[in-house]
Amino acid sequence: MKKLYFTVIALAIMTFSQAQDITDAVRYSSDQLSGTARYRAMSGAFGALGGDLSAISINPAGSAVFLSSAATITLSYNDRQNDTRYFNGVTTTDASDVYFEQAGAVLVFNSTNENNPWRKFTLGVNYSQNNTFDDSFLAQGSGNNSIDNYFLQYADGVPLELLETIDNESVNDLYIFLGENEGFGAQQAFLGYQAFVIDPVNTDPSNTSYTSSVASGSFDQRYSYISTGLNGKFAFNFATKYQDFLHLGINLNAHFLNYDRATRLVETNSNIGSETNEIIFHNNLSTTGSGVSLQLGTIANVTDNVRLGLTYDTPTWYYISEQTTQRLETFSDEFDERVIVDPNVVNLYPDYRLKTPGKLTGSLAVLFGDTGLLSFDYSYKDFSNTELRPSSDPEFVFQNNLISDNLKAASTYKIGGEYRIEEWSLRGGYRFEESPYENELTLGDLTGYSAGVGYDFGSIKADLSYDHASRTDNPQLYQTGLTNTANIQRDFSNVLLSVSFGI
Repeated sequence: MKKLYFTVIALAIMTFSQAQDITDAVRYSSDQLSGTARYRAMSGAFGALGGDLSAISINPAGSAVFLSSAATITLSYNDRQNDTRYFNGVTTTDASDVYFEQAGAVLVFNSTNENNPWRKFTLGVNYSQNNTFDDSFLAQGSGNNSIDNYFLQYADGVPLELLETIDNESVNDLYIFLGENEGFGAQQAFLGYQAFVIDPVNTDPSNTSYTSSVASGSFDQRYSYISTGLNGKFAFNFATKYQDFLHLGINLNAHFLNYDRATRLVETNSNIGSETNEIIFHNNLSTTGSGVSLQLGTIANVTDNVRLGLTYDTPTWYYISEQTTQRLETFSDEFDERVIVDPNVVNLYPDYRLKTPGKLTGSLAVLFGDTGLLSFDYSYKDFSNTELRPSSDPEFVFQNNLISDNLKAASTYKIGGEYRIEEWSLRGGYRFEESPYENELTLGDLTGYSAGVGYDFGSIKADLSYDHASRTDNPQLYQTGLTNTANIQRDFSNVLLSVSFGI
C-alpha cells in the first residue's frame, strides 16, 4: 500500500496569513442559543428567573433560586438548511445531527440558622455547547472573476528566483523553504506559478511582475465548504441568597473550541486564448483553542412577583493553534496536460491569542404565582472590541483595524413565557439578534421563535422543546483576489429533550 507522508513546518512569518481574519474573530466571539429544553423553549430569556441549569450560564446568581439540589442532561437534534445563490446558480444543502447539548448539577446548602441573613449558598457546574461549527454549502455559478487574481495578487513583488526549484530541490522542499522564510503569500505565488496559473512577465530571476495564463471571459465555478467542530463551555458556579430578596453569583468559565474546515474550488473556462482551462484549489484548516472568562450576576426580588437581573460577562481570553494544508491542480486543453502541485506539507502557524468582547445583560421577569411567568432579557455586546494578539504583530494590526472599522455593537432581545396547568407547563419565546457587522450584509440579523412543553413527575421532570432561527449570510470565497460573495439563506431547527431530577 502506498503511504502518504506529510511534512510539518512551523511558519515563523505571519504576513498575509489566511488562517486568522475578521471572519474567525466573529465566529469565535459568537454564541448560539444553547441549553436545556425549558431554557430554549423560552428562547433563553432566563436572566432574572434562575432555577434552571442553563440559566446559570446566563446569570450565575440563578443557582441560588434553586430550592433543592438538582441535575439536568439534554440531548438535541439539529437540522441546518442553506439555500445558496451564486451568480446564476442556486443550490440547497441540508444536514442534521444529534448532539449532547448540556449537562450540569447544582448543590444547595440551606442555612440552619434562622438569624443568618445569608439564607443559602450553592455550588454548581454546567457544560453547554455554546456554538456548533458544523456547516456546509455549495456555491456554483458563472461569473467574470477568476481565481487567477488570487495568485496574481500574492505574486506581485515576489522575485521569480524564489518560485523556481533549483537542482535536487523538490516542490515540497521549496514550499517548505518559502513558508519558513518568506511566509504564506510567497507560498501562494509558488503554487500559482508551478501550476501554470500565472506566468512571469520576463524570465529574469529578479522579475517581480506576473500575468495570468487564464484569458478573461466567463468562468464556471463550483465552491464547496464543509466545516465541523464546536465551542464548548464549562461553568463552575458559586452563588448565595441574602435575606429574601437578593441573589449573588459568580462563574469561572473554561472554554474550548475546535474547528475544521475544508474548501474546494473547481473553476473551468473555454475562453479564447486561455492556456489553463481548469483549476482545482483545495484548502484545509484545523483550529484548536482554550480560554477562560468570568461572569458576575445578581437577581433582586423587587416584589413577590417581579424580579430584576443584571449580569456582566468579562471578555474571553483564548489561546489558539492553527494549521493548514493546500493542493492545486490545473488542466490545459491546448497542451492536453494536467499539473498537480501537492506539497504534502502541514503549515503550523505560531499560536496566537484572541480576546472576545465582554457582554452586559439586563433582565426582567414577572411571576403570576404558580400559574405562569413572563421574562425579558436584553444583552449588549460590542464586537468591534474583539482583538487578535499579540497586537504588535503587523498582520494583527491590519486585522484589528478591519475588526474595529467593520464590526459594531450588537443588541440581543429575548422574550419568553410559561403557563402551568397542574403538572404540565406550556412555553414559548422569541429572540432577535442584531448583526455584528456595520454593513449588516456580511451577516444579517437573526430572528427566532420557540415553543415547548414540560411535565413534572415529582422527583423527575421531562421537557421537550422546538426552536427555529434564520439569518442571511454573504461570505467572501477568499479574502484576496476572488472576493465574490455567495448569498446564503440559513435556517436552523432544533428539537431538544431534557431530563431533570433531584440529587
